[in-house]
Amino acid sequence: MKIKDIICAPGRTGFFFDDQAAIKTTAVADGNAYIGKPATPGFTQVRQAGESVSVMFILEDGQIAHGDCAAVQYSGTGGRDPLFLAKDFIPVILKETEALYKGKEVTTFKEMAQAIDNRRPCHTAIRYGVTQACLDAVAKANRKLMAQVIAEEYGLTVSDKPIPIFSQSGDDRYNNVDKMILKGAEVLPHGLVNNITKLGHKGEKLLEYIGWLRDRIVRLSPYAGYKPVLHIDVYGVLGIALDHDYDAIVGFMAKAQKMAEPFTLRIEGPVDMGSRDPQVEALAKLAQKLQTNGINVEIVADEWCNTLEDIKIFTDNQAGHMAQIKTPDLGGINNSIEAVLYCKQNGMGAYLGGTCNETDRSSQVCTHIAMATSPAQMLAKPGMGVDEGYMVVFNEMNRILTLMKNI
Repeated sequence: MKIKDIICAPGRTGFFFDDQAAIKTTAVADGNAYIGKPATPGFTQVRQAGESVSVMFILEDGQIAHGDCAAVQYSGTGGRDPLFLAKDFIPVILKETEALYKGKEVTTFKEMAQAIDNRRPCHTAIRYGVTQACLDAVAKANRKLMAQVIAEEYGLTVSDKPIPIFSQSGDDRYNNVDKMILKGAEVLPHGLVNNITKLGHKGEKLLEYIGWLRDRIVRLSPYAGYKPVLHIDVYGVLGIALDHDYDAIVGFMAKAQKMAEPFTLRIEGPVDMGSRDPQVEALAKLAQKLQTNGINVEIVADEWCNTLEDIKIFTDNQAGHMAQIKTPDLGGINNSIEAVLYCKQNGMGAYLGGTCNETDRSSQVCTHIAMATSPAQMLAKPGMGVDEGYMVVFNEMNRILTLMKNI
């Protein structure tokens, strides 16, 4: 089966590009917008519309394989590639892909993915979307599900049960939690605690919020035995509030654990040390102190844990209990697959994440990755509205489960 042609279409994502540096410092929320000057190169506003590019491989039998190039909400910060704008990158995508794939045979996913993923420098968003199209092309050429292709090429077995889905609330951290509970989300709520106002000067507002979460789950539980994991992302703000005093941070987590009982609590990004190596050292130290003090709060690595290499380093140094695999940041989806497998093989929780700023297509492809590799949890994406992202992932997951039983 040959690839006859390659075409690209500009698109929107499920959320926005946000200038994290500005939001953490001087920007002020104004409805769904932010008022203030951008602080990250490439931004013309603190918040601007998220953009994507659909890459479509036209196969010689008329089938169309496609994937979506997309970048994370907080592009251009934390060691990530710059802002991804469709008009700037469509010509680049066509130039890169036509030389590699047009008129060529569809071979294996690994071979086709590595062809683009090995091209550096090449924006992570390009490698992300093109490798999705590669996986879809191999699946269509062989009349198989994408999850089956991954499982066969990596020596895995497609899961026969759903992967826990993690829903994120965005700024509407109260009303959206009700949606998550009513839908039976296994992990919630993310919370978007990205400034001191939401955290409290010493974390008191976050403790209050955790208590509210606990009580709300008990009150609205959709079925007997419903016991979701509480997973809250604090974007390094906890470290700022507590002056990066590790004992103070651990003390706060002890209070947070008690407030969350009987639910398991995860804190994502408790500190942001400004670069990878200090971040690894900080999370490893915090994880060790939590263990020494018998505090059952799990730390999730996020900031500066962007690439496959980064994830391996965080894992090897026990820098946290779980690593978020931010799928667009890893470039080719082959790297996300390998990241899940590396974490699982080396005692690190694997969180197949990504960003609210993805598309329905990239989320569907990631669901196939999850079903083939069985991470500890997968992000409901795209968007921050809960319903849409949860629907996309939940429905694709159940299509895979049902098809695997009937084909």
